[in-house]
Amino acid sequence: MRWKKRDAAPSIVRELAERFGLDLLTAAVLARRGVQTPEDALFFLEDDARFLRNPFLFSSMEDAVDRILLAADEEEKVLVFGDRDADGVSATTLMVEALAALGIAARYRLPTDDEKYGLSRAAIDEFAADYGSLIITVDCGISNHAEIAYAREKGVDVIVVDHHVLQGDVPPPALAVVNPKLADSGYPFRDLSGCGVAYKLAWALRFAKGGLYKQQIALLNVRPVKDAYVIEALRLSNLVETARIAETIVPGMVELERTRLVPFLKDRQIFVWDGEIQKRLLAKALGKAAEVNFYDVRPDVGRVIPQAAGASLVRLAEMSKIGKYSDKASGELDAFASLFTSFALRKAGCNGEAEGDALQLVALSTVADLMPLRDENRVLVRQGLAALNRKPRKGLAELVARQNLVGKRISSTDAAWQLTPVINAAGRMGKPDVAVKMLLADDPAERAAQADALLELNVERRRMGAECWDAVYPAARESAEASGGKFVIVGRPDIFRGITGIVASRLADTFKAPAVAATFMADGSAVASVRSARGFNVKGLLEYCQALFYDYGGHDAAAGFSMSADKWPEFERLASEYLSAVDLEVVEETVDIDAELPHEYLAPSLADLVDRLEPYGEGNAPLVFSSRSVTVLQADIVGKQEKSHLKLLLDFGAHRWPALWWNSADRYGKDFREGDRLDVAFKLTKNYWNGQESPQLVIIDARKAE
Repeated sequence: MRWKKRDAAPSIVRELAERFGLDLLTAAVLARRGVQTPEDALFFLEDDARFLRNPFLFSSMEDAVDRILLAADEEEKVLVFGDRDADGVSATTLMVEALAALGIAARYRLPTDDEKYGLSRAAIDEFAADYGSLIITVDCGISNHAEIAYAREKGVDVIVVDHHVLQGDVPPPALAVVNPKLADSGYPFRDLSGCGVAYKLAWALRFAKGGLYKQQIALLNVRPVKDAYVIEALRLSNLVETARIAETIVPGMVELERTRLVPFLKDRQIFVWDGEIQKRLLAKALGKAAEVNFYDVRPDVGRVIPQAAGASLVRLAEMSKIGKYSDKASGELDAFASLFTSFALRKAGCNGEAEGDALQLVALSTVADLMPLRDENRVLVRQGLAALNRKPRKGLAELVARQNLVGKRISSTDAAWQLTPVINAAGRMGKPDVAVKMLLADDPAERAAQADALLELNVERRRMGAECWDAVYPAARESAEASGGKFVIVGRPDIFRGITGIVASRLADTFKAPAVAATFMADGSAVASVRSARGFNVKGLLEYCQALFYDYGGHDAAAGFSMSADKWPEFERLASEYLSAVDLEVVEETVDIDAELPHEYLAPSLADLVDRLEPYGEGNAPLVFSSRSVTVLQADIVGKQEKSHLKLLLDFGAHRWPALWWNSADRYGKDFREGDRLDVAFKLTKNYWNGQESPQLVIIDARKAE
């Protein structure tokens, strides 16, 4: 195994440390992880929901909100159509609850048994026959062009809320498409989960009921500069800044009507901070005859945010974090805009317990769907996990109890290994409604029953997965050998449809190559999952073979398709042709080192750094450290069955650390013994035993010290 410590320019490390008040170790770790811009640093160092991006940056968000508000006013029947996986289940639950807050008793539907992914004509027919008029798809819909056109013929409007990649260049003919992966979405971050996109819509709906929706607002501030005055203003629409100006006025030199301020402020509600001072400054700048009608928002803000009540904008600008995380100079108007936004969100109810319940779903979906833990996903997951640890929402409380997580601080790793696979199991076994019922039911007894049923489905899913792997592996190995290790393609009728994704993922991981796993259905179709490896983007393969498919879709690293089973040999030929010509990244087993630590750095406080840079997962792997010449004080072979692991006690001088080295018992006695000195690469984790938490090291690799 090769150890690789990425370069970190000392100048960048020093700049990060000075600008953001970091110690040099934290700054070096961030620099090695590619954190160089202020915005990158913001999402690593902050977890305030105030830093989340505004949903109205989506170009189609107002259209979606307006249509849903109309449905609420007209008491229309609304259907939420989701996907069967953990992301789709979470998104469906969140959307149903968001609509309920508007007074809409929406029904929901997800693909069950062998139904295909995405909106179906059968669902549309059934809904239209019951006089339904609005369908909201969540975590699906972007590939349902024909179905959405069919719904429109039936007089049913469709809003698509999705995050999958668009096939081709033309979106489906929906009333609104909210998808950050559309080229013209307007949204600056493309990697939200499907539930994350649904959360943005739910947030926008809450804001729309708060009184400022679609209101044309201007924030105004006047400040003296030597012998002149700077009058600055910005426009807000749904709290999105749309324009700003600044005029420098020398008293007596210009009339108000001849400035740019009049057309800029026309027909807008004008808000100021400290109206008496602003009135005096305007009079000095423009003369007493000049009149600007404004509203002093300071008293209102002070009642909602008491710590701001007695502060001037100058002081608020000094206190604000905005300037620290911006390449542009931040001033009084920026501080005013930030404070006004926080005030407006609180007034609109865009926080509180309901928000925490929704964010728990977003956090789980983000982890489950392997969305990169970068940008605002970090805040979403942090906030969601914090809410989960404070008070698990209904449904999740039952699941947390059954997974023996009560009293434990649940991390993104815990969520990925002990919560989301269980929720996923429902969909994989064709019964996603079990998970939705668990999350939506008001009756504790029903939630408990659904949680028990969910665990039973997970046990059955694991059993089927183990049996299927034993059956599939020989054919997979043959496929890998035939391709020279470049890819694996397996199609068999004995692969259960619900676990094609699991099989494809395990194939890709086992053979370190792109993998396709397909099952042949009784209706004559083939349903397949595709998983990436070695930097391969699966989108190219699907587009190359798209003429064979009924439908297809997914992400860059994971996707799926369906087709007629009799075309499977042709797919194998085309896929082999495409994959054989692709240059895959060279696979070399390496470990990326975030920092090499002197022994004195191995103090318990190192856990604070590890905690600070959570959550870990896709796009933000757990921190890995190395240290040289560490003495092995004790070594024991552990494990209930094959006793294949090592439990070590390592001496770092002032501190001794317990360490686990999985599947490495054979290294002891051959590569080292007690008393030897090792160079070690390791992660710092927490061990939970009998309700007690203690830090420990997990060895990734070790070698005899020179």
